[in-house]
This record gives sequence, structure tokens and C-alpha cells, in this order.
Amino acid sequence: MTAEGRYTQPPAEWTWQVPAHGAARFSWEYDDGRDRLLALYQKGKDKQWDAVKRIDWDLEVDPYDPLGTPDEAMSVYGTRYWDAMSDRDKGLLRQHYTAWQFSQFLHGEQGAMVCAARIVESAPDLDAKFYSATQTMDEARHAEIYGRFLREKVGLLYPINDNLQALLGDTLRDSRWDMPYLGMQVLIEGLALAAFGMIRDTTTRPLPRQILAYVMQDEARHVAFGRMALRDHYKQLSDAELREREEFVIEGCYLMRDRLRGVEVLENFGIPPAEASEMTERSQFLALFRKLLFSRIVPCVKDIGLWGPRLQRAYVDMGVLELGDVGLDALMRQDEEVAETLDAERFAAEEGARTAEVEQAIALGGE
Repeated sequence: MTAEGRYTQPPAEWTWQVPAHGAARFSWEYDDGRDRLLALYQKGKDKQWDAVKRIDWDLEVDPYDPLGTPDEAMSVYGTRYWDAMSDRDKGLLRQHYTAWQFSQFLHGEQGAMVCAARIVESAPDLDAKFYSATQTMDEARHAEIYGRFLREKVGLLYPINDNLQALLGDTLRDSRWDMPYLGMQVLIEGLALAAFGMIRDTTTRPLPRQILAYVMQDEARHVAFGRMALRDHYKQLSDAELREREEFVIEGCYLMRDRLRGVEVLENFGIPPAEASEMTERSQFLALFRKLLFSRIVPCVKDIGLWGPRLQRAYVDMGVLELGDVGLDALMRQDEEVAETLDAERFAAEEGARTAEVEQAIALGGE
């Protein structure tokens, strides 16, 4: 089934081709490798799951309020455009905002799948190749999940945002083997984790909460993988090489900050681009959202050894420098615990319902 009829605006080209540079590397070193990475690889194997079975796709979702989003979360809220909207228009706006957000998640997950496959190809160490192979499967599952949610529950798709596409292209075109780690594992995955977490913790709808909690459980491992591999590698680089990576991070962070406006949605509702941009800049909710998005990136960048003066000045400009002291490990543990708790609650409730059904059948038989 084609997705063409679901796009708000069909992509200019249905296949995006990015010329890739760099060597495919084989390793003939088949010893055990690094204990931490191999432990993460084992966890990646143990934690594989089936999106068809683990997620309750029978849960109903109102396409005109998929997340239970408060009015204040709409950047147009409180403006003359909002006041002029009917209840139906406001429902359509919520549908479009959710479609836009989850479409970017979907496109980002496909990008993550391609980048993970590139790491399998280009990483010099076999233990990194092993783990990246499990991540490639994780990202395929995530793209499957977001695609199904948009197709079956929301009913709309948005094209990839220009800034996300630019960062993906820069990441994939770079010939240095560590750049897919830096672009994907640190920047795009870190940003996605924060966005997923904010929606997971604020949505009142059980299906998107399930989806985000389970995807985040995987993503926490992916960020840990990037931290391990890059921390080891960057200790060996010269100051000039580190500055090159920092420039990439600075540019990527500005792209990601500017990505999270949703101006495309407002334009689809007839709001001129200049006004739409101004609304997103004034929105207090979006300002908080955009700042929280860097809660996973900034401490990770600092942890892997990229913390030069120019990078710090850029984070001061963005208003996120203090996030460098956020406890990243605690956030990752929380992501694991939320998913495990959700599983325990869901499946305990199902088991209780089955037990009650059996007991009722026995009682009826006794009568």
C-alpha cells in the first residue's frame, strides 16, 4: 500500500540517495574485545522484541487528539488564529502536530537504521560491529512502529524536515568512521530520546505512551554505545581533530534546535511563514520543550571529551550550558525502569483478567 495519499505534501523524490564515502573495514581480530561493549551487545540481543506482540495495537486513538495535548502546547494558542478556529479546526491542528512530530521520529529512525548499518561497515573493531548489528534491527523495529502508528492511528504523514535531512546527509557523507556515531548516536539519538521522554511523560493516551516507553528502552542502549566508543577514540585525537568534531556538533545542535518549530504545520493552516516562525519563538511551551531536548545531548558531548571553549560558547548562546552537569546515567536507568514497570502493570492486569475469566467459567459450570 502506497503512502502517497497520506502525505500532507508528497516528497519531491520518493528515494533520497546520499553518496557515501569512506572505507568498509574488516577486522581479523576475533578475540573477545572490550568487556563493556560486549556486555552491551549481550543486552542488545537479550532485549530484542516484536512490535506486533509487545504493543497493544487494539487500543483506540482519536486521530483528532492522539496525545491528549493541552491547548497551551499549540504554538498558535492565544493568538487571533486560535480564537478564530472551530473545535473541528483545533482537532485537525492536533492531528497535524502529532503527524508532524511522529513523522520526524519515523524519518529519524530510518536514518538511524542506515547509520547503524554504516557503523557495522566502517567501525574498525569487531565488538562495535557486533553491537551495531543489533542496533540496526532495533532501528528497523522503531521505523516499523512509527510508520504503523501514523498509518493506522493518525492517518497523515509529513515529509522530512529540511534541517533533519541536512544533518543526516552530513553524517552519512563524512568519510571518517566515527562521524555516524557522533551524528547519530550523540546528536540525533540524544535529541530523539529527550523528545520521546517529554511526550511519554505528558501524554494521557496509553498507546503512544507504550510506543515511546519501549522505543526509549532501546535508545538508552544506543546512546550508551556511542558514549563508550567515542570516549575511547577521542582520547587519541589531536586538538585539531577534536576541534573539527566540535564544529560538527555546534552546527548539528543549531540545526536540531531550529528543526523543532513545526512551522510546516502552521503554514498548512494558512498562517504566513513569518508569522508562524514568530509564534514558535514566542511560545513558552516550545521554549521549554526545546531546552529540555538538549538534556541528553549536552552531558553526552561533555562526557565523550568534546568540551572546548567555542563549543561551550555555543551552548551558552543556546541557553543550555548548565545541562552539561545533568546525570545521564540516571536518565538512562529511568528509561529502562519506565518500560519494565509498564510491562509489569500491563501483563499483570491481563493475567488478572484471564484468571477472573477462568474463575467465572468454573463458577458457571458449578451452577
